[in-house]
Amino acid sequence: MSLTACGSGDDGAKDDGSSSSAPSGDKPKDGGGGSTVPDTSQTLATINGNDGIQLVVHTAVRDDDGFLTVTGTLKNTTDDRVGAPISWNGDESQVRRTGRSLAGLTLVDKQEKKRYFVLRDTEGYPLTTTGISSLKANESIGVFAQFPAPPESTTQVDFLMPAMPAATIEIS
Repeated sequence: MSLTACGSGDDGAKDDGSSSSAPSGDKPKDGGGGSTVPDTSQTLATINGNDGIQLVVHTAVRDDDGFLTVTGTLKNTTDDRVGAPISWNGDESQVRRTGRSLAGLTLVDKQEKKRYFVLRDTEGYPLTTTGISSLKANESIGVFAQFPAPPESTTQVDFLMPAMPAATIEIS
C-alpha cells in the first residue's frame, strides 16, 4: 500500500475548512492541502457516530520502520453540514496549537495493555489528516493517522476516535 498526497500553496482554490492534508514536512498554514487517498479495497471496521458521521477504516499497515499507518474514509451521511467535534484534535496543549486535526485518535493494545497516540513531528505537528472543521452534506474525505507500531505479536487493536464508539481492527 502506498499513501500519496499533493502539497499545495495558494492555488486559487477557496478553503472552506473541510479539506484534509497529508504531512509533507511543511506546517499547515490554512488547514488545506492535498487530499489523502486511502486504499478503499477493504474494510476493517465501520464506525457510526450519533451525529451522522461515519468512519470506514480501510487499512492498518505496519511498516519496517516501526510505524503503523491507519487509513480510512470519513463520511457525513446526512443532508446537512456537520461540524467536526473539537475532541478529534486531542487534549494536549502542544497539538491544540497546531490547528484542526485527528490527533485525538488512539489505539489500544489489550494484549500488551498499552495505549498508542498519533505520532508528532519534531515541531509537534500530528502525523494525521489536518484541517477538517466540518463535512458538507454527504461528503467523504480520505483520512490517515500514523502511530508507533505495537509489537509484532499484536495482530488486533482497538481503534478509538473521540465522540464515536471503539472498533477492533486487524493489523497487516
